[in-house]
Amino acid sequence: MTRAPQQPDREPSLVRQTPAVEPATAAGRGASVRRCVPGLAVCAGIAAVATALGELAPVVGAPVVAIVIGMVWHIGRGTGASLVPGVARAKGFVLQLAVVILGSQLSLTEIARVGAGSLPVMLGTLAVCLGVASLVGRWLRIAGDLRTLVGVGTAVCGASAIAAVSPVIRAKSNDIAYAVSTIFLFNVAAVLAFPPIGHALGMSQSEFGLFAGTAVNDTSSVVAAASSYGSSAGDHAVVVKLVRSLMIIPICLGLAALVRRREVLAGADAAGGRVSPLRLVPWFLIGFVLTAAANTAGLVPHATHPALSLIALFLITTALAGIGLSTNVRELRRTGPRPLLLGLILWVTVAATSLLLQLVAR
Repeated sequence: MTRAPQQPDREPSLVRQTPAVEPATAAGRGASVRRCVPGLAVCAGIAAVATALGELAPVVGAPVVAIVIGMVWHIGRGTGASLVPGVARAKGFVLQLAVVILGSQLSLTEIARVGAGSLPVMLGTLAVCLGVASLVGRWLRIAGDLRTLVGVGTAVCGASAIAAVSPVIRAKSNDIAYAVSTIFLFNVAAVLAFPPIGHALGMSQSEFGLFAGTAVNDTSSVVAAASSYGSSAGDHAVVVKLVRSLMIIPICLGLAALVRRREVLAGADAAGGRVSPLRLVPWFLIGFVLTAAANTAGLVPHATHPALSLIALFLITTALAGIGLSTNVRELRRTGPRPLLLGLILWVTVAATSLLLQLVAR
């Protein structure tokens, strides 16, 4: 799932207007921070409104609402030059910081609690989804970044996985917006369709929890789908979903290596392609692992988990507001319905694979 080599330049309206190197002096750094304030304030304001609206429609979720509001703002008012630095910071550092905080929700002990019997289903659905995304995405002639985002978002954990992968592959705002919107549509479909499927198949609470935890993406949708089936199913699904989120780590590492290899082959590495393995690891992924390790060691009090989860969600919502503010709606229209078709195929594939692997394991 690598990017086509003829991909156009990324984010010209934002990247080129943002200085490549921050001023070294304290005064210069202060000026740089002040330039970011207007854009960050707008993104945070949109995130606050989106969070309130997301509470009214939890299946939709605040991140999707933030993208929509940002896009409407961009169409109606435009994203002026004064907002550009802050919007770029929201899409970059704020998004990466959110990924770090997400690590505080994970624990290696959760893997043991779910049990080895659940891991084959999780890993199987992950492998099948990523493989189908690559093959079908190429067949549908979908650009590499977009099929990567839709594939990872479907295979792992929706908007959170897209948030983690986007900085690694340097995805365009349009691709991120399209991928998040696609994942959202099939989250809603899963909440409506999966409980009747579970009842029709006579699934137990734990079986349906595993099904929802491996085949639904965003946490809010997992909770909505599984809890409507039963409280035990809801508890089991959340644990499966958290363990599934750990797959962000190897996927980001693999994609970072692929991106670096492409840059070396393109002659971007002046050192002849020799690079320390540590340079392949994004800083925020290291932070993600460290916060997960701290949580496993009991250094993150359990009472703080809900607050940290809300903070991470708000930061993701702020970042996606920035993505909406820099999304070119005309280019989205030119992309057409093929990525949506890919999302549908992957959604059906993941659901069918989860059910099939559970049937085989019986």
